[in-house]
Amino acid sequence: MRLFKYIFWILYRIWFYILVALPIIVLFPILLISILKESWYPFFFKLARFWARFILIGMGFHIKINKEQVPESNKSYMFIANHTSMTDIMLMLVAVKNPFVFVGKKELAKIPLFGFFYKRTSILVDRSSAKSRQAVFLRAQRRLKQGMSICIFPEGGVPDESIVLDEFKDGAFRMAINHHIPIVPLTFPDNKKRFSYTFFSGSPGLMRIKIHKFIPTEELTIKDTKQLNAKSRELILNALLAFNNNKKATLGTE
Repeated sequence: MRLFKYIFWILYRIWFYILVALPIIVLFPILLISILKESWYPFFFKLARFWARFILIGMGFHIKINKEQVPESNKSYMFIANHTSMTDIMLMLVAVKNPFVFVGKKELAKIPLFGFFYKRTSILVDRSSAKSRQAVFLRAQRRLKQGMSICIFPEGGVPDESIVLDEFKDGAFRMAINHHIPIVPLTFPDNKKRFSYTFFSGSPGLMRIKIHKFIPTEELTIKDTKQLNAKSRELILNALLAFNNNKKATLGTE
């Protein structure tokens, strides 16, 4: 029985990468045209949302979104979420209709096909370089002036499987305060179980998203960065713990 599970997990991983690549190959000419100008990014974003939904449906994931507040179409936001899975990018694209730009590590640009478009549409950061981090703020500022939103996974990477939620970096919160845009915290409680970075793991099933009430930044100054960081992290952490506790309680009644 264990052997069949390993075979399933291997095939499931291969199927994921096929689903990632297939729409990019089919839509390559259209995708290429959509990134020729920054002003065309909203159209590219719509294609990216289709790509994300195609992958999640193809993997057998059922998406359920709980919205405590809905982003307005004509405003910019700072979207943040916990980071546990390769599917976090896809789930964020499905959850949010407002065109946003990812801020992410430059290593993702090395992924074949995906990386080609990722490095041309996202804001890449080398966390070991102070110059790179400064450039992120300048590029984000230009995007915000164009009416875009920003998305950052503030843990700065994927934590160890045993860690529920790692410490948050300050960048997203400093940027939100500087540009007076609300923080929109999202919680992804199921991604680690459904498709984590552990190779022999994962399965089709429910993927829940919780969009929390926004955290305003209009009255904050740069001195409030740490406080905003802690407040946002506590919100997502409490949600993750609540989801885990509810799951244990449900299992206990069966």
